[in-house]
Amino acid sequence: MLRAAGVGVGDEVVVPAFGNVEVAEAVALIGAQPVFADIDPVSYCLDAGAVESAVTPRTAAVVVVHRFGRPANMRRLHAVGERHGLLVLEQGESEVPRGEIAQRRQRAAFLDARLRGVRTPDGGDGHTYQQYVVRVPGNGRPDRDAFARAVRGRGIECRVPVKTPVHRLPGFRRCVSLPETERAADETLALPVDALLTKRDMQRIVSACNALGGLLQPAF
Repeated sequence: MLRAAGVGVGDEVVVPAFGNVEVAEAVALIGAQPVFADIDPVSYCLDAGAVESAVTPRTAAVVVVHRFGRPANMRRLHAVGERHGLLVLEQGESEVPRGEIAQRRQRAAFLDARLRGVRTPDGGDGHTYQQYVVRVPGNGRPDRDAFARAVRGRGIECRVPVKTPVHRLPGFRRCVSLPETERAADETLALPVDALLTKRDMQRIVSACNALGGLLQPAF
């Protein structure tokens, strides 16, 4: 889509660093330069203000990636594009059947009401919970990683959604200030909300997480 729009050598394309490397690779493949902008800490998608700050005379496009089932604020991002004459593209996520979305939302609501010591996701803007991503607060130690190991030790599957932001990877390493991206990479953890989970499964998740309060600072 970028190539078809005439984006290429000498152009810059604003992309997120919080996520997979494929978007930056696609930009580099057509000879353009990926420029990383920070994310909104609630949606984990590109922040419109950060995108605007990253715009230069060479900027030709913005690629917005929706994260974890929570869409980006496209109204604000399109407004930035219109002000600067930029192409704004969206990369969505794989489709989830409507019935499964309803079940995921039920399980997310169950966790929202019962989890302690972690920051639960904001459910606004039609969140479909493709991933249920919590924030584990840090206090100078790798609390998220210790928390994840302990939860797995209690038989609960969990995963770190973004282990390394793209601007830290070889080939795309940049000296750029992305504080929300860095913080999200250090603190986020995805807990299961799959439609196949039973109520007993959900209770086990809550019990395992809430038993680990000693690993966390009383931040919330």
